[in-house]
Amino acid sequence: MNAEAEAQAQAQTEAEAEARREPPDQAQVNTPAAADADQSGSEPAATGWPDIPGDTALTIKVPEADPLVRTGFPAHVTVLYPFVHESRIDATTRHDLTRLFAGHDAFTLTFDSFGRYPGVLCLDPWPHDPVTALTKDLTRRWPEAVPYRGIFGAGLAPHLTIANHEGPATQEAAYGALQAELAPALPLSCSVRAVQLIVWDGRRWQDRAEYRLGAPYRAA
Repeated sequence: MNAEAEAQAQAQTEAEAEARREPPDQAQVNTPAAADADQSGSEPAATGWPDIPGDTALTIKVPEADPLVRTGFPAHVTVLYPFVHESRIDATTRHDLTRLFAGHDAFTLTFDSFGRYPGVLCLDPWPHDPVTALTKDLTRRWPEAVPYRGIFGAGLAPHLTIANHEGPATQEAAYGALQAELAPALPLSCSVRAVQLIVWDGRRWQDRAEYRLGAPYRAA
């Protein structure tokens, strides 16, 4: 292989690695970008990621599924990624988020089946409607917060990423075996009573706030 070909191969390897970038340890809180970047291949991810410090997201924690996850970060279902930049989150934004989430009742998600995207094994949360209703209300209030920066068109269906480490040549066998291993743990149920606001600090996703669903709302 000549020098030019080697350079091109190295550049491609680095781009693919960046597209699959994940937070480094379990202390990190949710990773919508890393979990979903692989779901349409490396090219779209490379144009829409990496995240920049101050990027935010709204997610649902699913601790019941943590033992099943093989991605190196806690189990979650993304409600909206990205949300507005942290620099724009002021008292008015926090007030509006509190009021918006208070208008949605708590709900239960059940995970009883697997799904696949290219390079990804995930769980399908049911029902989808409570999650998509949250997303729709958020994007109606903040239309500039386009789900996944528009990389996946209208967005992705609600899902919980279990693994995203396999490539096209190995995913069928590897994920088939992993799915068979994890299937006895299903179904799982999760009571969803809050949504987390998280922020990318340049190294990892961090909790910033929790917004309760159906909480009594008192206007200021």
